[in-house]
Amino acid sequence: MSSPDVRDTFDTGGVSVRSTLRRVGGKGPLGPVVGSADRATTWRAVDTTAGPATLRFSATTDGRSLVAEGWGPGAAEAMVSVPGLVGLDDDPAGLVPLDDLVADLTRRFADHRMTRTGTIWEHLVPTIIGQVVTTVGARRSWQGLVAAHGRRPPGPCPEALRLPPTPARLAELGYHDLHRFDIERRRAGVIISCARRAHRLERCAELPAAEARRHLETVPGIGPWTSSWVTQLAHGDPDAVIVGDYNLPALVAWAFAHERTADDERMLELLEPYRGQRARVQNLLKMGAPRPPRRGPKLAPATIRHL
Repeated sequence: MSSPDVRDTFDTGGVSVRSTLRRVGGKGPLGPVVGSADRATTWRAVDTTAGPATLRFSATTDGRSLVAEGWGPGAAEAMVSVPGLVGLDDDPAGLVPLDDLVADLTRRFADHRMTRTGTIWEHLVPTIIGQVVTTVGARRSWQGLVAAHGRRPPGPCPEALRLPPTPARLAELGYHDLHRFDIERRRAGVIISCARRAHRLERCAELPAAEARRHLETVPGIGPWTSSWVTQLAHGDPDAVIVGDYNLPALVAWAFAHERTADDERMLELLEPYRGQRARVQNLLKMGAPRPPRRGPKLAPATIRHL
């Protein structure tokens, strides 16, 4: 294995780096984050202003420190982002439990943190793909798109690790080119439109999270659901509450009020006591709260690739 271009060690303070990085892992094994089979290391591929980079994270034997190694022209720049990326800059103490459920979840997932990647593009495309489709369908579409148009990152990385398609590559495509990945004309048009203005959108990472959301939502086809997911990951915003989601209102309503169904308005009402930390509460509920009883069969993924 080739020697890394950069190397550094960070005190984790008990943070679960692997679980935090899993949130930016893309939709499935083919993506910008890949864990090793033995759970000892995690790999990350990212584009920087200096070029592509590959990072490898390994815990020290005492489990208190994280060794980060980087390859590629962007390795030094990527290394600067590591504390935010793995959650070392996140402060969960801002969440003060007001009920037994959140108190229990806070204890159970005390090692979990919110990531702050400082990037927009890598989250924007998979999030757009996830609009109004099942998780399974979105994962399949993203994996197909990355397999066809993604790139091999630098360094001695696993075969499954891939850099996402560049904006320049996707801007060259027509909406019909994305049909083979079960991405219909509307979402395809949004992706291509974002690719053509990616440089301007990437600057949203430098804005406060609320302002970044407003700026992203000026793009036709990007609404609060997409902008909130992106700023959760890019900014580590603990209050980037997700609205417009198919499952979250019912999950929140069942957890806090034992109600089977709810809309966004009811969800926001129940989350209001946690304003400032509503996204963190949503994430804790997704990780460990009881699910409401399911009604009806699961939604099957749609396919248009053969049309």
